[in-house]
Parts: sequence; C-alpha cells; structure tokens
Amino acid sequence: MRKINLLLVLLTVGLVFNRCAVTKQISEVKTLGDCKYSIASADNITVAGIDIRQFQNLQDFDLSRSPQLALALLSKEVPLKLRLNLDVTNPTKQLAGITQFEYKVLLSENEVFTGFWDQRIEVQPNGGTTRVPMQLSTNAYRLITDAKTRDSFVNMVENLSGKQNTQPSKLTIKLKPTLGIGNSQINYPGYITIEKEVTAKMISGE
Repeated sequence: MRKINLLLVLLTVGLVFNRCAVTKQISEVKTLGDCKYSIASADNITVAGIDIRQFQNLQDFDLSRSPQLALALLSKEVPLKLRLNLDVTNPTKQLAGITQFEYKVLLSENEVFTGFWDQRIEVQPNGGTTRVPMQLSTNAYRLITDAKTRDSFVNMVENLSGKQNTQPSKLTIKLKPTLGIGNSQINYPGYITIEKEVTAKMISGE
C-alpha cells in the first residue's frame, strides 16, 4: 500500500513539474514575441566559395570575370553561406527565452533559407539585449536562374557586398519555437515573424 501511495505521489510531482516547465517555456516564448529585433550585421558571406565583396562591381554576375561561379552554375550547385547577426532586445519585465526553433528566411516573399536552431537563447528583462549569430546556407542556383527571384537576389548580393546606393532588400525571418515536454517535442502554434531590411551598411555592422 505504501509503495502504491509513493508511486502516486511521484507521478503527481512529475505531472506538476512537467506542467510548470511547459508553462515557463510558453511564457518565455510569448515574451520573445514581444521583443524588438534588429539585424546588427552580416559577415562570412560567400557565393560559390567567393567572398561576396568581390561582386560589388560585377554587373549581373558577369561569368566571364568569375569562372568559379560559372562552374558552380553549370553544376547547378551554388552554395550561399553567411552569418546573420540578429540582436534581440527585451523591453518587458519578464525573461524571454527559447531552446529550439525551426526557422525560415524569405527574400521578397521567396523562401531562401531554412534550418533548425538548438541552442538556448535568453534575453534578460528591462532592456536586456542578446545577439544571435544565425549560420545560414542554401543552394542559390534557383534564386539566380529563376526570373521571379533573380532581381531581388542580385539586389541582396549588392547590399551584402557593400555596394552603395542600392535599394534595401526586404528579409522576413519566421521562427517556430519547439517546446520540450519530457522526451517529446511539440511545435509552438504559429510563427514569430520578423521583417527587416538588408542594406549595404550591414556588411560593416554600422
């Protein structure tokens, strides 16, 4: 009888603990949705292994001046890699936090990057700021060759290369938090959506 009672107590404690843990996660994620976001800078940017700053003076990716890019296009594998440094500021009185999330990054409503983040992020209340270095990579072949995406992609490359007097590029970052419940993972309903512009100043973090 004592063993049964002890088991019931342990199960009850476990359920209460899980419920508290889930409530805490939901609260932190909701607070994250109330945070302010800014793109501090972008660095380590390469297209087909080429430093993106080399594209400043290339008109529409002049392949005769970039044989490495030409070969990449022939193979239909054009890796685009960068680190996007996102600053998150918490103006509320509650702790903001997240442990895991799926993300999508869209350029002019076209999906460019997708991935999964699995490192704990916390943003302290009352104006605390945390920088999140997001490592992004994709095959840019479709973005370069598709008439629907080419102009916006070239414009983004020009901005990230530091070329002056270019139109800002609109980036939309969508985060879908994942809540941990015991050994299970449950996706939080909906996305945290961040809309920002990419400008030439981002390359130097100004």
